[in-house]
Amino acid sequence: MSSALFKASVAVLSSRSLARAAPLSVPASSRRRYAADSTPGEDKNEDEKPDDVSPDMAEKLRTKEAEVTDLTVSLASFAVLLRPYNPGQGRLRYLQADFINLQRNSAREKEQTRDFAITKFAGDLLETVDVLAIALKTTPSSALSKDPSEPLAKTHAEYLQDLHQGVEMTQRLLLQTLFKYHVKPFDPTGGQFDPNFHEAVYQAPIPDKEPGTVVDCQKTGYTIKDRVLRAARVGVAQGTSS
Repeated sequence: MSSALFKASVAVLSSRSLARAAPLSVPASSRRRYAADSTPGEDKNEDEKPDDVSPDMAEKLRTKEAEVTDLTVSLASFAVLLRPYNPGQGRLRYLQADFINLQRNSAREKEQTRDFAITKFAGDLLETVDVLAIALKTTPSSALSKDPSEPLAKTHAEYLQDLHQGVEMTQRLLLQTLFKYHVKPFDPTGGQFDPNFHEAVYQAPIPDKEPGTVVDCQKTGYTIKDRVLRAARVGVAQGTSS
């Protein structure tokens, strides 16, 4: 329904309500009697009803007031029903609900990413763990026993050599996995000390070494791409006093 039609409907209903709600005329004799009882100079309320209105007249006035009240309520309800529909409000509610769902999904995906970030890396390490288990199995429990009476298929030196080969293979496979994820070791022995990549464990005067030279690497350093994952723990040459 258009706005003009709505205004016209409200105007018609309002005029009818005013016409129906108009107070009934009071007889002239009652008006004269009321004026005579009033004292000069006393302010009278225009809406005040005469005291000598008959009970029948008062009942009619109350009936008319009730009709006006009912009509006012009906007009308010009619105005609400005729309020034009705004499709933008429904669209806004839809966008708000969609945004809330997007926030919830993003938070859930973020949590899952944090919990399973190392899934692929851990899966690649499983092969290394298997090789290490095989290396440990190359030395039977009988070879580790101190009882010389137990027969051995190989000498202790041969078992030791097999164990060394297994551990070396495990280390090589582990380094390959680390390289796959851009983790690389570095040994700074012979180079100059760099506090960004090295951690000095001790200093010692070395006559044939320039002061600040790394002479020993106790723990290999590691980088991940262009960042230091772990600094190398090194020993540094110290200047000799003359």
